[in-house]
Order: sequence, then structure tokens, then C-alpha cells
Amino acid sequence: MSPIPLYQVDSFTNQPFKGNPAGVCLLPEAKPERWMQDVASEMNLSETAFLVKNSDSFDLRWFTPRTEVDLCGHATLAAAHILWQTGLVPLEETIRFHTRSGLLTADKKGEWIELNFPARRYSPVPEAEGVSDALGKNPDETYQSGDCLLYVYRSEADIRALTPDFAALGGCGFHGVIVTAPAAAPGIDFISRFFAPAIGINEDPVTGSSHCTLAPYWRERLHQDALTGFQASARGGIVKVRSSADRVYLSGQAVTIFSTAIQE
Repeated sequence: MSPIPLYQVDSFTNQPFKGNPAGVCLLPEAKPERWMQDVASEMNLSETAFLVKNSDSFDLRWFTPRTEVDLCGHATLAAAHILWQTGLVPLEETIRFHTRSGLLTADKKGEWIELNFPARRYSPVPEAEGVSDALGKNPDETYQSGDCLLYVYRSEADIRALTPDFAALGGCGFHGVIVTAPAAAPGIDFISRFFAPAIGINEDPVTGSSHCTLAPYWRERLHQDALTGFQASARGGIVKVRSSADRVYLSGQAVTIFSTAIQE
């Protein structure tokens, strides 16, 4: 059998070893879930994307080292980057992905890639038991968005100073916790971090899917459709967002780190 192409890409950055690394696996045909999970565990990145070409689109699935997930922004960005870089899709063509979260698209906008994702609703909730203690600081506002929490803090300094107890946070019953605050730096509108120890990711470097919640929250708070977010992980990354009633457009850059192949 022919080797299966496999790539590692840093997403939401234009510099190697920054942003969020993702695996991209170009499959000649669909593979069993167990096989894809084994590859994702071997890559040991927050997500690995698996693509199968259809006539005019691609089937796309995402796996962490532990489980399959419904939506992943940075691995989708990485997948689009590789499809254009390898010439499998012409640069001027919109890429269509069929996923567990419906149809997603990607468009090349100069040096940036724009993803069209579903907006995620959020609703006020009381502080979840144990979460604030695990984070080490009480938030000013608390919301739930799907299977994640959104905790809003007063300042960028609050966000950067958080040192979560990941073991405790992983047992709180939520997929992940998004923390956010207004940004202090000029040119940046908001800052965030994302913790998901329950699915094997203590802190994700840059999270596209969390911005599907962050974009509508900050749009309502700041009364702006187009915003720039910075995810303040150790690697860090920029996510530009614009939102409408039910869609979020995420823009980022990407850099290929290496390519290899799985020998079967």
C-alpha cells in the first residue's frame, strides 16, 4: 500500500514553534476510528485532522490523543493550509469540509486563512462547584456555552496569572473552561486561555473553537463585529474574528513544520 501523507502545522501564527501545533493526515479512503485514534495518540498533539476527499469537498474528523471531538479550529486551519500548499486545492478555491459540526468552509485571504464556523451560544450560570477553586481565582461573570464554561475576568493580568489545578479542573464535569478578559495591548481587543484536562489537554495553545463563543460574547460587549483576540498560552497566537447572528469567521495564519508518511 502507498504511504499515507502526514504533516505537522503550527496554526494561528506566522512563526515556527508558536501558535498551536496540529497533525494533518491525508487519507486515500476512510479509516477505522481505532486507527485514527492510534495515529492521534502517536502524534500526541492537542488535535490531529483526518481528511478524505470527495468529488468537490472533504470529510474531516478531529482526534485528540484521547478522543474524537466535534469541532476544532486550529486543526481545520492546518488542514486548509496543507491542501492549498500541496496544490490539492487551487488557491482561489473555497474548501468545503463535511464534519460532525456541519459544513465548514475555508477561504484564502492573502497570507491569512478565514474559516466559516457556527457561532456558539452562551448563557449566564452560577459558578460551577469546584471550578473557581481549581482556577485559583473567582471570575466576575460566569456562562455556559455547550459543554464548556466561559469565565470572564476583570483584567489581562488576571488571565495571565491563573495557575490551574488541572487534576481538580478535569473532574469538574465540563469539556473545557474558557477564561477571558479585555486586552491591555493596543491592537488586541480581548485575551483568553483555554483549559481542557477532561479531554487530555491541560492548556490548549490557541483554540479556534473557543472563539466561536468568544466572538459573540465580545461582539455584544464591545459593539464591534470585527475583533482581534490573543490567546495567552506559553506559545501564544492571534485569532481575528468577525461574527454575524449564527456564524463566526475565524482568521489565522499557519506554518508547516514537517511532512512525513505513515508506512502501512
